[in-house]
Amino acid sequence: MSIGKVLNEVPEDLVRHVYVCNNASTDDTGKIAHAHNAIVLNEPNPGYGNACLRGLNEIAQQKPLPDIVVFIDGDYSDYPEDMRELVRPIIDKDIDMVIGSRATGDMEKGSMTPQQVFGNWLATTLIKMIYDYKFTDLGPFRALKYSSLIAMNMEDKTYGWTVEMQVKAAKMSLKCSEIPVRYRKRIGVSKISGTVKGTILAGHKILWTIFKLI
Repeated sequence: MSIGKVLNEVPEDLVRHVYVCNNASTDDTGKIAHAHNAIVLNEPNPGYGNACLRGLNEIAQQKPLPDIVVFIDGDYSDYPEDMRELVRPIIDKDIDMVIGSRATGDMEKGSMTPQQVFGNWLATTLIKMIYDYKFTDLGPFRALKYSSLIAMNMEDKTYGWTVEMQVKAAKMSLKCSEIPVRYRKRIGVSKISGTVKGTILAGHKILWTIFKLI
């Protein structure tokens, strides 16, 4: 199971709480996450945004509130130990949001489909043209100041979550940065890029989100 590998490699000295959003899964994700001392949140409604929103709702109940929130997928495509470099610009340079860029990093051959690569290029190009903010990737591995994240008032419940965040960051003139990250073939089949239907729906939602927020 990928979630166990991810949790094994999260830097323990860097985090206060690890939340695993069990988003309508039918495997042992919840059980394995519990065994790794993660806080398991069950979100029955499918959708990437739904899972992230469930996590944010839980974080809001914590005392004290965190300074930084990091998002990482549970499919073991990212390298959790790269989290140290991901949060560094926030700590050292007062950056609001740091994107882990697969496009400028070390990406294993076959880890992203051609349609994913093209979709990232198209989306980031449009954000540059419309909002004059430069990104190279919509990568899910990212870190944000908690206060900046809350100010975004995130709403998307499905495929548009990452691009909504980046567009809102641009509109709010937040200080954003990217660092190159390593990326490998995921464990398991993606519900989005792993199917033709998922790819089409995700592409449509990402483009619709970019133009909706103008």
